[in-house]
Amino acid sequence: MQRQEENAKELFMTNIVATIDQVATQYPHRIAYDNLGQINTYGELKQYSDALADYIMARQLPAHAPIMVYCDQSFLSIATFLGCVKAGHAYIPVDTHSPNDRLTMINTIAQPALVLAVADLPITLPTPTVSAVALKLILNTRAASITPQYVTGDDTFYIIFTSGTTGQPKGVQISHDNLRSFTDWMAGFGLPDTPISLAQAPYSFDLSVMDLYPTLLAGGTVRVLPRETTENLKDLFTALPQVPVNVWVSTPSFMEICLMEPSFDAAHYPDLTHVFFCGEELTHQTAAKLLDRFPDVHLFNTYGPTEATVAVSAIEITPAVLARYERLPIGYAKADTEISLVPGTEHEVNGETEGELLITGPSVARGYINRPDKTAAVFAPHHGQQSYRTGDLGSIDADGLVFYRGRTDFQIKLNGYRIELEEVNHYLNQVPWIEHGVAVPQYDRNHKVRQLLAYVVVNDQQFDSHISATKASKEYLGARMMSYMLPQRFVYRDALPMTTNGKVAIKQLISEANAS
Repeated sequence: MQRQEENAKELFMTNIVATIDQVATQYPHRIAYDNLGQINTYGELKQYSDALADYIMARQLPAHAPIMVYCDQSFLSIATFLGCVKAGHAYIPVDTHSPNDRLTMINTIAQPALVLAVADLPITLPTPTVSAVALKLILNTRAASITPQYVTGDDTFYIIFTSGTTGQPKGVQISHDNLRSFTDWMAGFGLPDTPISLAQAPYSFDLSVMDLYPTLLAGGTVRVLPRETTENLKDLFTALPQVPVNVWVSTPSFMEICLMEPSFDAAHYPDLTHVFFCGEELTHQTAAKLLDRFPDVHLFNTYGPTEATVAVSAIEITPAVLARYERLPIGYAKADTEISLVPGTEHEVNGETEGELLITGPSVARGYINRPDKTAAVFAPHHGQQSYRTGDLGSIDADGLVFYRGRTDFQIKLNGYRIELEEVNHYLNQVPWIEHGVAVPQYDRNHKVRQLLAYVVVNDQQFDSHISATKASKEYLGARMMSYMLPQRFVYRDALPMTTNGKVAIKQLISEANAS
């Protein structure tokens, strides 16, 4: 009996969802989720996720088979995620704003054993599906006491699909121990004992993991700014004072929008103590403006790809750091992780050694689900642990401080979202009246992608102007690809420049787009 109690105690100390369950048992009335005033408690989180886990286990799905969750930013989505993991299955969050083609492709690639629809699915998938109405009934059913089959160890905890080439997204498999490495690291940033954290990113974007799990593990409150609010500036500025938080997690781009409101400052938001940026490069200008508005806040610039579980390096940006660096560093590697340069990629630039960043450590994913070719290209054992070739150029100083210098390929970050230009090109060239098209990033003076351009050759006999051709093209693409991937501007040409190998001279177009 004593040994059983010791095992249970060890589980609660090491298993993520078991720890959240323990919080719920001890503090059932504590607020776990606040969606613009719609409150849910830890007790409800446990009750709902227990009920779903009971239902899933009764279905006797194949062991460890993933479950797709068609989700929004509601409390039911979070309860559904935890219910899957309690039943021994990884979840695949797919946002409700996803085009139908993306739903179909993810279903085809991942081969989930079940689809759980938090909101109404816009299409019928061949996989067994629990409708939004049925799922709500299941979640609200009070389950008898269950014996959870928690995902643990090297078992996959969640799978997030990123952008991929030729229209094929890649599903990054993050294990329980990958996530545990990340949450243990986050616990060392001196957060409040029961943090109140901003949740703004959709759950299909791994930035959301930075606010969700560290907060729930600490028994804090996740406070939501849903997409419907953030898409309208008036609604956003009205809602901001209603979501006071002490831990802020977002991309720098979202913070830049919030800083447009003059009253967004320490006087009006006195509880804000920590700000974490991830997902894209933090500019000197944004950091300086934020510290001017919030001089006492702890501002952390973090870095990491989805393949290494959200973030693997961080540095606190202080006035001293701002004074020393014009282009801000992305931090020091967390203690259990090594960041190095891929051998053979090193080269000298302005007296510094740059190369492709290689991440090695316990938070590096096992690879992409059902994509062995893509996995083998970038994942490999290194020094006895899993490593990932990031495709990011960087340099590392003698003290281990890492600096980001750009991409080795044509992958970009725009507003925090990772975009494969090849995927955008794939869809561009499917537009019936576009004979040839390529996507090109345009940068601002801070080396940050400002907008995405589409250089196209069109058969425009059916259009009376380029304006009408652009409108039609955006409507066509908007039905087939994620909104954040849509080119903001179309540039029309009679022909695109070509290399001697017969390929579009993309570097020439990038230079042209950034000439002024």
